[in-house]
Amino acid sequence: MPDPITRYLIPSGTFRVEEVIQKSRFITVGAHAPSADEAQDFIRNVRREYPDATHHCWAFVAGPPEDTASIGMSDDGEPHGTAGRPMLTALLHSGVGEIVAVCVRYYGGTKLGTGGLSRAYSGGVKLLLESLPTEQRVDRVSVLITVEYSALDALQRMLPELEAIVAGEDFGELVQLQVAIPVEHRDLVSERVAGITKGRGTITHL
Repeated sequence: MPDPITRYLIPSGTFRVEEVIQKSRFITVGAHAPSADEAQDFIRNVRREYPDATHHCWAFVAGPPEDTASIGMSDDGEPHGTAGRPMLTALLHSGVGEIVAVCVRYYGGTKLGTGGLSRAYSGGVKLLLESLPTEQRVDRVSVLITVEYSALDALQRMLPELEAIVAGEDFGELVQLQVAIPVEHRDLVSERVAGITKGRGTITHL
């Protein structure tokens, strides 16, 4: 089994591009879709936004890049395999996860043929991806770090190096910090806390 992907790019907002190909207008809209249900909600919203369009073709990858566990696609009346499949292929090879794309077509009177349609729909997704705003999604785990006050300065210097996000602090007899750390740093944080506290600090996985 390959190691699970614990960090990858996801869309950071909704984005759209438009092009005209042989008099047909293609509007491709992309957004974040962490689940199939959220992808379908977005698709319905785009349909409502462009109710008079000839076709609303779509595809989504509701998981890490290249992961086919939760995917979907639709040709929405275009010839079979000319819209949804090319769009999905472009998404799967984009390096971006948790993404949905809808390509809205207003037919302009000139038939593109199956090859032309496939190029138009996949090209719309590729054009979208060129400018799509993204951010990094990081799988995190929560841990409770308990140290003596003498180790607090060293701990606070260490946390940014481990990309830790402090979620809570308790300054009692000992210092307790609840932090969220990337999954891949789970073992490293134990080693580093042991090092700065000479083994007296503790890590509790929440």
